[in-house]
Amino acid sequence: MTIPADNERRHDQNQYLTFVLGRETFALGILSIKEILEYSAPTEIPMMPAFIRGVVNLRGAAVPVVDLSARFGRPSTPVTKKTCVVIIETTVAEESHIIGVVVDAVNEVLEIPDTEIEPAPGFGASIRADFIQGMGKVRGKFVIILDVNRVLCIDEMEMLTQAATGDAVPSAA
Repeated sequence: MTIPADNERRHDQNQYLTFVLGRETFALGILSIKEILEYSAPTEIPMMPAFIRGVVNLRGAAVPVVDLSARFGRPSTPVTKKTCVVIIETTVAEESHIIGVVVDAVNEVLEIPDTEIEPAPGFGASIRADFIQGMGKVRGKFVIILDVNRVLCIDEMEMLTQAATGDAVPSAA
């Protein structure tokens, strides 16, 4: 018996990579994850927002590295032995972008059925509500499932970068 492609795809959509930032557990859909790298200091780029740590060389390509804690408006992630860079692919207007995100530690890949995912809370979350795709119930606790295309929105990050560099340019007054 062959399994329809839709069922296979659906199975993959319920799999999430879980990781820790501070004391909270987050998850990203496994289909957006390309690889996980041991942390090595990225090359810094001047005049970038605080949440962009720099770039890493990934097989000859310069990949921007985002500090997810700083992106959420928290203090920068301190580097430890467990710190990793998760390489993620996002799609904006059918254009693919590869971005690295710094996380405190990677936990595991979990399957979270749709029946165990609650809608994002309208208030009370420690990060912007539009960054949250849902709240997965795992072993009696909630895992914050992130919307990768919102958290790593290229257009928004470009605007923040322009604002950061615009502030550094002396005025012509």
